[in-house]
Amino acid sequence: MPTQLRWLITELARRLWVRASLFAVAGILTAIAAIALAPLIPADWSGKIGAASIGNVLQILASSMLAVTTFSLATMVAAYATASSATTPRVAELLIQDSSAQNALATFVGSFLFSLVGIIALNAGVYGDSGRVVLFVGTIGVIAIIVITLLRWIDLLARFGRVGDAIDRVEAVAAHTMRARWKHPCIGGRMRIGPAPAVACVASTKIGYVQHIDVAALERIARLGGGEIHVEALPGDFVDTVVPIAWLDFVADAGTLQAVREAFNVAARRSFDQDPRFGIMVLSEIASKALSPAVNDPGTAIATLASLVRVLAILAEARDEDSEIFYPHVFVPPLAVEDLFNDAFSPISESGAGTLAVGIRLQKTLLSLSRLGHPAFQAAARQQSQRALGRARHTLPLAEDVARLERLAARF
Repeated sequence: MPTQLRWLITELARRLWVRASLFAVAGILTAIAAIALAPLIPADWSGKIGAASIGNVLQILASSMLAVTTFSLATMVAAYATASSATTPRVAELLIQDSSAQNALATFVGSFLFSLVGIIALNAGVYGDSGRVVLFVGTIGVIAIIVITLLRWIDLLARFGRVGDAIDRVEAVAAHTMRARWKHPCIGGRMRIGPAPAVACVASTKIGYVQHIDVAALERIARLGGGEIHVEALPGDFVDTVVPIAWLDFVADAGTLQAVREAFNVAARRSFDQDPRFGIMVLSEIASKALSPAVNDPGTAIATLASLVRVLAILAEARDEDSEIFYPHVFVPPLAVEDLFNDAFSPISESGAGTLAVGIRLQKTLLSLSRLGHPAFQAAARQQSQRALGRARHTLPLAEDVARLERLAARF
């Protein structure tokens, strides 16, 4: 399956309405299946198992599932608003894509439609005694699914949209993206070092952020053109219709240039999928929001620093072998460690310059990262340490507090 198509299917699967629609169709088909299976069931089974009462059960199920669906949807919307105000609006996208919440809501919608179709068919006299037996068994199965889903939904609601849950979600998606970039630093292509060729440049026809790059498609284009493609805009970069997103070292016609453009998905907002910097930036935003005068929660900022260490430490993990190159004709620049550290710590050092506890934890966090053995971590950590120290000197009122931070910064 082409990479771009697989990415589009993944994006579609994250939509709430898609999963709810699939469960709704499944519920309708389950109710209709009783009609097709009716000839296989003896008619006298209906009286033995009490299938005649199935109409009352479906009535109760339909009314209760409609109420539960409405309540669940209202709860989810409230959780989105709470997470956006307590952390950052970027977290709401992760909550909307939560598979457990989507499964719960989709199950309730599907159960409601199952009950509705069953009631309509019963009143129309479609089922008969044998069909009632099949519908009764199917209803028992649906009830079992509802009970399990409700228990999981109650457990999820206890933490859904809370600050700690938001930090964990962002850390998980950032770590996943960072792990993928650690495994393939250049998204499967070759590392681009030095200036790009200037035979032909490709600019986007849209203004926005690069969400996804189909490197496999670029490889096919480069092979057909008998040359190389050098990527200029990485996922997360803001592009317009002037700045090049890629360079070619071969002469290309208009069709080839358009094919290169289509390999870059440009949208209005950033995405977590291929953009490790976005996850780090969102974690930093959560910490900055916690340090604002309106919130004043240094503990959350300190907890977020721990998450940032775990995410960035992935890049410093040892490799058993070099990364496999799947697309040798595509050259992609690697992540700049300096940019990662700037995204992660510069907003926190600015917002927390006047909080001694945050300043101490920030210096210790940077010292911890500098000792992980990555060749670029030490210089980047030292730069952020000095920047945080300089901001603290202009903000902290006590010279004793500044001296304490200076002693920590001197350990680099």
